[in-house]
Amino acid sequence: MNLHEYQSKNILRSFNISVPNSKTVSTLSEVDFAFDQFKTHPIAIKAQVHAGGRGKSGGVKIIKTKKEAHDFAELWLGSNLITYQNSPQGQPVHRLLMEETVDIASEVYFSIVVDRQNEGVTIICSNQGGMDIEVMTKKNPQLIKKLNFKLHQQPSNVEIENFYDALCFRYPIKDKFVEVIQNSINVFLQNDLSLLEINPLVITKKNELIALDCKMSIDDNSLFKHPEFQDLHDWSQIDSKEAEAHHAGLNYIKLEGNIGCMVNGAGLAMATMDLIKLCGGEPANFLDVGGGASSETVSKAFKILLSDANVTVVLVNIFGGIMRCDIIASGIVDAVKEVGIEIPIVVRLEGTNVELGKQILNESKLNITTAKNLHDAAVQSVKLSKEI
Repeated sequence: MNLHEYQSKNILRSFNISVPNSKTVSTLSEVDFAFDQFKTHPIAIKAQVHAGGRGKSGGVKIIKTKKEAHDFAELWLGSNLITYQNSPQGQPVHRLLMEETVDIASEVYFSIVVDRQNEGVTIICSNQGGMDIEVMTKKNPQLIKKLNFKLHQQPSNVEIENFYDALCFRYPIKDKFVEVIQNSINVFLQNDLSLLEINPLVITKKNELIALDCKMSIDDNSLFKHPEFQDLHDWSQIDSKEAEAHHAGLNYIKLEGNIGCMVNGAGLAMATMDLIKLCGGEPANFLDVGGGASSETVSKAFKILLSDANVTVVLVNIFGGIMRCDIIASGIVDAVKEVGIEIPIVVRLEGTNVELGKQILNESKLNITTAKNLHDAAVQSVKLSKEI
């Protein structure tokens, strides 16, 4: 689950990591009122969306007058901000973050991520941060420094100090840097994050460290432990079909192809999409209906798939382990009749009572083709998608 910048900074603040004084607004009247609350100007005003690249897309601006604040709010509130990370549709702006500016001496890139390859956590840092960090990592990768550690064995002060020395800062901030790292590790672990990114972490002209921007992603599998996060999810920031699928207990991610995929099992879904690509087609989605897929689940899945106008063929790939294939087949037939699907459906079944399941599908007199195996299903799906 991704958080907005203002939400992330509230968490940082609670762990004694400095952030600028700020106010969050969602209406024009709130913008006007908030502007008057700042003692000094200029201030920064930022559109709140779950995407990077806001500054280059006009979603961040330094303003000096109330009129500038009002004009910015009129431009973005209720509109979609499109950046290189969320194009082509963009994401809706419902809130703005207004915050005081700081005197910047230097910008630092800082992040903590789950490192699956090393089965631990990695701190990534560079003494050159800011908007062009992606370009810098390609041109000057030697400026990126990493510190790895295990969940049960956090880095010692000596390791952090050595990490600081390797970064070659030009400013005397060692004690404050060590404190920021220690507090950030606590933020990361105590909130079960998969990503904490502060870019930039700025060094001010008074040698203070302030988080000027922040992204946080919380591991979805840990949310049951954090009821305090339940109201932080902004469903408007994800595809409407993905939100609908989540509330229906399905795992769905929209893609750009035209072959809709309905599969039970994440690994099987990935293999299905790979095989579609290998056969020359393009999957329209990732959709995992789960191991205990019922008629109701399949029906909901079909409705979500068909809400994508790009889908011209549906490939159903179900392994009947927990649920018998004949029950799954009956559920598919019932769902197709209920939803009123007219586009072709290719079904690959495997597992208990597979022959009975295929018989039910073949005798349904619906536009359903049964496949011999997964490769056959992919080939037929791709062929049908190119005929339409």
